[in-house]
Amino acid sequence: MSEGQKGRHGGVKQIESRENKTFKRLNGLKNRRNREKEGLFLAEGERFVSEIPKGEGVEYFVLSETFCETHDTAQYEAAAKTLLLPDVLFDMLCDTETPQGVLAVCKKLEWQEDEVFRRDKPFLLLAENLQDPGNLGTVIRTADACGADAVFLSKGSVDLYNPKVLRATMGSFFHIPVFQNVSLEETAGKLRKKGIPLYAAHLRGEDMPYALNLQNACAFLIGNEGRGLSEKGAALCSQWVRIPMPGHAESLNASVAAAVLLYETVRQRISGNISNI
Repeated sequence: MSEGQKGRHGGVKQIESRENKTFKRLNGLKNRRNREKEGLFLAEGERFVSEIPKGEGVEYFVLSETFCETHDTAQYEAAAKTLLLPDVLFDMLCDTETPQGVLAVCKKLEWQEDEVFRRDKPFLLLAENLQDPGNLGTVIRTADACGADAVFLSKGSVDLYNPKVLRATMGSFFHIPVFQNVSLEETAGKLRKKGIPLYAAHLRGEDMPYALNLQNACAFLIGNEGRGLSEKGAALCSQWVRIPMPGHAESLNASVAAAVLLYETVRQRISGNISNI
């Protein structure tokens, strides 16, 4: 970067070495244990960074030299401390093969569970032991698109702040409350106290989702991608529902099953009709 460019980006602190303490700290955030210890995570890419509500909770914006040469960085400098890295160091922080040159170091989001349960006709999705980052990210994105009030992830699920999960949400991560490491037993107990039915997506279900009344408060529980719901998880539910599969496949992808259930809720709430299928 030329002296003129340094002046134009006067609010940017340059890091030149991988031995820099700040760089080491940020590089450590690729590890789940460090993310949990620091209470921070990395949001990578222009679109994802642009979804951060007014830059709230951002500790640093991190930019590559190439990005600074082709973009006006004033918006980043005005919102938070901004770091400039040589491309080779910036790429080391990224999970993608072709980094876009911008990422944000963010504080983990804090949502209030009580606020979710106080909402009118809560519409919730629970997941047991989801392991695939892409599946979880898609589930969160779909729940956001359907206007669900929250997603609850059981202990043993993939880390919510895994970079692949975050990218798959396409920014929905910032729009919908997601609670991880929850006790399904405790959450199911709260649902019962509120009179909210918990439906299990289950191959042995006798009723199809189209026959349920989903216009009032409701919650769905979906299981692990390979094993489905555990017997313990299924026993927590007030009713099992079966998604019809007239073809030869034995089961659906977890994110697809979630989408079918979520969109049936949307259909009923928009149309005001329950199907007799």
